[in-house]
Amino acid sequence: MLEHQKNILANLSSIKPRFKKELKKSIEWLKPNEMSQLQNWVIRHFGETHQDVISEVFAYA
Repeated sequence: MLEHQKNILANLSSIKPRFKKELKKSIEWLKPNEMSQLQNWVIRHFGETHQDVISEVFAYA
């Protein structure tokens, strides 16, 4: 599931509202250890362009 969500997020990275929506869904579906892996991956790949979204979504996780 984690790899699937990474692929979806990568494909939606140019559409910020959809990226945010999918990131929220990812957090709901993933196990706690997968969630931390996803957070690290998202920060590495999209931290410069989507830092506001990432911070907001993971603040409530």
